[in-house]
Amino acid sequence: MSEQAVAEYRIEDLAHHSGATVRTIRAYQDRGLLPKPERRGRSNVYRDTHLARLRQIADLLDRGYTLASIKELLEAWDAGRGLGGVLGLVAEVHGPWTDEEAARISRDELNERFGGMPDDEAVGEACELGVLERIPGRPDQFLVPSPQELSVAAELYAAGVPLPAITGHLRELRGQVELIASRFLEFTTEHVFARYLGAVPPTDSDAAEAATMVRRLRPLAQQTVDAELARAMRLFATRHLQRHLGAVGTQQPSGPAPVALPAETVRAVQELVGPDHVAEFVRAATERELQARTMNDLASRGGR
Repeated sequence: MSEQAVAEYRIEDLAHHSGATVRTIRAYQDRGLLPKPERRGRSNVYRDTHLARLRQIADLLDRGYTLASIKELLEAWDAGRGLGGVLGLVAEVHGPWTDEEAARISRDELNERFGGMPDDEAVGEACELGVLERIPGRPDQFLVPSPQELSVAAELYAAGVPLPAITGHLRELRGQVELIASRFLEFTTEHVFARYLGAVPPTDSDAAEAATMVRRLRPLAQQTVDAELARAMRLFATRHLQRHLGAVGTQQPSGPAPVALPAETVRAVQELVGPDHVAEFVRAATERELQARTMNDLASRGGR
């Protein structure tokens, strides 16, 4: 084959080069995701365009897209609408949302930072939470996606907080932060991104503009949370200090104190009524309970 010749593949060769199975390739053809091969005698012939398409599908699947949405994107591209802006938007959303860089840590270093004794159960839970990631073929090494988060855990442990309490707190905190992130995305989608994402899939230019907006708005969520967390910590730290020291002559804050719901409860209510109606549901449930207790109390008085 000359340098100018176009590469040709049998389906087995295409599977080998793409990493897909023969069965998957045929399924993609049946779904219309992959162009049909050229029929040559009794054989099907595939080309580099088929290989590029398979790699593109695999990349989009890795980014969380369904086969149905991938088909819409590819059909738009095949119809002459550019896919560059869409893929740029995908890359922007899947890019890093923090400047922090991942690091590695050995098992010995990990043991040293957390008491000096091996704790397989704690390591397993850290891996489940994503605080640590196992490295294939290296059982004595771990990837640390957020060294800052691991350092916080180490400082809390050194201060006397047990590891189960640290992981339990992280699970609860994660549920609450995910609720904040979900609300921020709903808010920005409604007021900013809806204008770019009206068409499905969006045009190349709209997707490119949306990617630019993601870059601009990306730091806003963290900046807002940082500012509000600092305000809340100052407020509640003062209240805690006053309560524990029994400060004399200090005016105690009036009004109802906020109550933090367990993360599991919040998730269950979200699944039941949706994230936008959690507060309304909790308020209605509380009022219903108070009314029931009042009725029970009145009934018990009447029976005396």
